[in-house]
Amino acid sequence: FPEVRSCIGVLMSRSFRTLAVYALTAAVFSTTAIAQQHLPPWQPSPGHQQIPIWPGAAPDPVVYDGPEYLVKVEDDLVAGKPWISDERVSVPTMTVYPPRTRNTGAAVVVFPGKGYQILAMDLEGTEVCDWLTSRGITCVLLKYRVPGSSKFPKSGAYPQAPQALDDAQRTISLTRLHAAEWHVDPRKIGVIGFSAGGHLVAATSVHF
Repeated sequence: FPEVRSCIGVLMSRSFRTLAVYALTAAVFSTTAIAQQHLPPWQPSPGHQQIPIWPGAAPDPVVYDGPEYLVKVEDDLVAGKPWISDERVSVPTMTVYPPRTRNTGAAVVVFPGKGYQILAMDLEGTEVCDWLTSRGITCVLLKYRVPGSSKFPKSGAYPQAPQALDDAQRTISLTRLHAAEWHVDPRKIGVIGFSAGGHLVAATSVHF
């Protein structure tokens, strides 16, 4: 019965294609899961040190669902490259990057963004510091507190959630305090931010 054999062959071919598609889909999801695994919290490059900005417990404490962790985001590329996301930040820190060329005396505090939920520490942090320090500007990268998995009203900017503004104001003050030590002119301290960090720039400009 050639017709029957032909029908069986077609059905088997379609079933094989379906299984192949399922296997490929599972592999893609498996790869994504691996890329999204939790890694240890962000650390600066060798030669740089994170400095806690509060001597004890930070004001306006936040209760998180778990410890701080980092994710390498490979399923949402920016300029064709993956980026890192630091999440559930509970201990705010600053990292000082001295100028790599002739010191201009200026300093800029950098606020990474991502919606007051996470921090894009390389894309909107260290990459900016690389650019600033190459132009003789001291860079102070702030890792400020974000509310992790919770959404409004727990997250967001001041006044819904004052933690980020607390940390930003504190870091600006510390930069002024250490101006002589870091060879910075206290009259030449600015701020820059991206996304939520840009909103934080505006907040520090009107709340001081």
